[in-house]
Amino acid sequence: MNKKDKTSGRGAVSKASLQFSRINLAFAAGAFVTITFGYWLLSTGSITLAPILLVLGYVLLVPLAIIL
Repeated sequence: MNKKDKTSGRGAVSKASLQFSRINLAFAAGAFVTITFGYWLLSTGSITLAPILLVLGYVLLVPLAIIL
């Protein structure tokens, strides 16, 4: 068991709260811009750069915004 998952006196498991910092906000903003630009490029007909930006935004930047 993790140290944060210790049971309290009543047997309930305490949950760790998510704390977002400026780094999380920066990655989330970057993900938003990348995904928005990717969808815009997709609407203009770009079949090469748009999917790359969308995958980069969804697979890399959004998880980094949550994890870090």
